[in-house]
Amino acid sequence: MDEQAVDGHPDVTFDRNRAHRIGIEEAVLCQYKSDSQIAAILGDAVTEGRRLLMTRLLERQHAALPGPLRSALDYCAVSRSGILGPLPTLATRPRVALVSAGTSDAGPMTEAKRTLAYGGMAATEISDVGVAGLWRLLAKEDQLREMDVVIVFAGMDAALPSVVAGLVGGVVIGVPTSVGYGVAQGGRVALDSILASCAPGVTVVNIDNGYGAATSALRIANMLRRQVY
Repeated sequence: MDEQAVDGHPDVTFDRNRAHRIGIEEAVLCQYKSDSQIAAILGDAVTEGRRLLMTRLLERQHAALPGPLRSALDYCAVSRSGILGPLPTLATRPRVALVSAGTSDAGPMTEAKRTLAYGGMAATEISDVGVAGLWRLLAKEDQLREMDVVIVFAGMDAALPSVVAGLVGGVVIGVPTSVGYGVAQGGRVALDSILASCAPGVTVVNIDNGYGAATSALRIANMLRRQVY
């Protein structure tokens, strides 16, 4: 990748060589950027013929893009993500599962799924298996035990990652979500709960950070491919 390329906005210095260094391309966090910055970054990618992953792209920001750029982008409102360019062929090894406590966790879970797909990794989705109805999770126990990486999305008391980690031998990544009533609003209770898990070896990312969980799984996948596959 040409590191001498000139960025289209004076405040932007895009890391075009990141994939070569670490195996994961730079993604663009859009939520706190101006419309002109987002358009310039996307326009540079189109001009250079490279792919691009845009995270936390709000609907109003997507709507503000010039028509040709907006049309070039595969936008998902649920995950607030945009993908420019084709997806690679999705690998099925290592095996990755996305597990949600409830349908309200769809935003971060979809963000993770699209990030994994952008990185060339397929994922199995298992939704709405929170511990309030434990039988739902236990019905998927055999399937989960076949997985190498399990990303678990849970709000409220976020007990699900601990329960899953007590059942499976794969890597478990907990994603606290900002779902809940009262003190659980905002996801801090969920974050603290997963951090305090009694299940050994649970990894935790930040609140609603489906992107971070997916890139952790991609790093694991890259490492496993070098060693095993």
